[in-house]
Amino acid sequence: MTETKDIKRVVVKVGTNVMTNKDNRILGPVLKEIVRQIAVLYERDVMVILVSSGSAIAGKEVLSQCSIEDASTRRQVYSAVGQPRMMRHYYSLFHDYGMRCAQVLATKRDFAPGRHRENMINCYEGLLSQGVIPIANEDDAVSLTMSMFSDNDELASLVAELVNADRLIILTDTDGLYTGHPDDDDSEKLKQVTPDQDVEKYVQASEKGEGEGRGGMESKLKIAKQTALKDIPTYIAKGKIPNVIVDIVEGKNVGTEFIVND
Repeated sequence: MTETKDIKRVVVKVGTNVMTNKDNRILGPVLKEIVRQIAVLYERDVMVILVSSGSAIAGKEVLSQCSIEDASTRRQVYSAVGQPRMMRHYYSLFHDYGMRCAQVLATKRDFAPGRHRENMINCYEGLLSQGVIPIANEDDAVSLTMSMFSDNDELASLVAELVNADRLIILTDTDGLYTGHPDDDDSEKLKQVTPDQDVEKYVQASEKGEGEGRGGMESKLKIAKQTALKDIPTYIAKGKIPNVIVDIVEGKNVGTEFIVND
């Protein structure tokens, strides 16, 4: 693991599979544990930018009998209904820890060079300077297909680059990258990966239902490698493990680290 003493900014991406149970219901205790860890790091002067999925699932909980036939429009509606629900969860949890949070919704064009990008930088820097935790998500309600992120892993990587993060932590439902299926006895977890390693061959195919996250492990590998090449060490780890974020920041052997070796 890499040196951790100079870590000041960390981007944490929480996937839908981390915050839901097998019935695709939002798990309050999981969100609380994530916020608790962010509060711990805040006391150490480490600012966390949270990239949170979940709006579509949260909206689907409310509109379970949605009659809209078009899948794209239905997702827009789910996300528009679910996003304030997610922020209500986060606002309440951060308030319990005496902290403040803010919603930052974006489309892909907001990261294009020029005024949009400068505006995004000003927004993040302004929030961080005031000790406010930014909570980022794609603006699914208005995103056009051509301006959509491939998934929130891509958004998290772009945010990490935007704020000059010292770490990117991608929380998922597996404890890193394995040489086979994580449940197989002969499968081993890879502790460290460099961008030039051919690890894509280990990826297992997965099926996702409507409202669940768009990104799978293949996407995470691509994003982790790209982010590591930007000199931002990136981790894929299991989000439901207690203290996982703090452990990674402290340099403990958790998840899989993607890094460019000197």
